[in-house]
Amino acid sequence: MKKSRFFKIIALIWGICGIVILAGVIWPIFSYQTHSERENPELLAPIPTKKVSKVSDDLDFTKASNWFYGGASKENFYSTNISYYNISVPSLKIEDAIVAIGGEDLSKSLIQYPGTALPGKLGNAVIFGHSVLPIFFNPKDYISIFSTLPTLKGGEDIIINYDNVTYKYQVESSFDVNPTDIQVLQQDKSDSFLTLVTCVPPGDPRKPKRHIVRARVVPPEGSL
Repeated sequence: MKKSRFFKIIALIWGICGIVILAGVIWPIFSYQTHSERENPELLAPIPTKKVSKVSDDLDFTKASNWFYGGASKENFYSTNISYYNISVPSLKIEDAIVAIGGEDLSKSLIQYPGTALPGKLGNAVIFGHSVLPIFFNPKDYISIFSTLPTLKGGEDIIINYDNVTYKYQVESSFDVNPTDIQVLQQDKSDSFLTLVTCVPPGDPRKPKRHIVRARVVPPEGSL
């Protein structure tokens, strides 16, 4: 009797642990979708959306060339002359993360999208970063580095150190788009802009949408 009761208690404990683990996987996806649709509907796809075909479950999202359909060709992501710069996002505890100009392996660094403006120059510098479930967020691990990107708020700072010059950008907006909405990659030469991109919802292996954070350079003190 005692042994039977003991095994029942063990089974109950394992059952509760299983439910907690399952909830930890499902809740971030559900929570992100609910928050986006109900609390911030104005942040969802402000550019025209298009019908997207089913995303392949085995698509490798550690490769930047798989993130937008109809953008740069896969060949454009490869480079024999890769250079680097650093980015920090204080509110996300990201400090001096490496951004590669060229290449596409998001497990080793952040990636600047081919053909977009360099930091501090007129145009739109677009940076891709990988994400996983927020509970596994590690600002020093490039597989999880942008997991908390959707929590970045307007007015918060992003610091870039490029060619020994430091540029400060301030977040202006954030929203979700489909992988076909390549308008977010377009260049606006009216100022120096920065666009950070990751896949959402967090923890969804299909990664059906892209989360966009847009920022604008802050002019140095004393400049006109």
